[in-house]
Amino acid sequence: TCDTGDQQTTAVVHLKEPAASIVEMLKDVTSYEGEDAVFECRLSRETTQDAQWFLGDVPLQSNEMNEIRVQGTRHSLILRKVTLEDCGSISFKVGEHTSTA
Repeated sequence: TCDTGDQQTTAVVHLKEPAASIVEMLKDVTSYEGEDAVFECRLSRETTQDAQWFLGDVPLQSNEMNEIRVQGTRHSLILRKVTLEDCGSISFKVGEHTSTA
């Protein structure tokens, strides 16, 4: 705001967050039934963009079977005590970027 006493003008600053990209892709994991399977990837920057993990086409949430962690630019998924039903593709999506293992 600029105020000269008898006149005033105001402007607004709008910021757009630059899109994050995946700089360290997911790697395939081989695990024994009953063990945990850990998937990790790293982004180019910390972001408030929505990031989502998928098992096949099913979106995953953090719960007693799936632990989702974010530490800075590192995103990880821990599948607890995997079973044969957990076999398949794991995907991580952020913005327009996807990594699959």
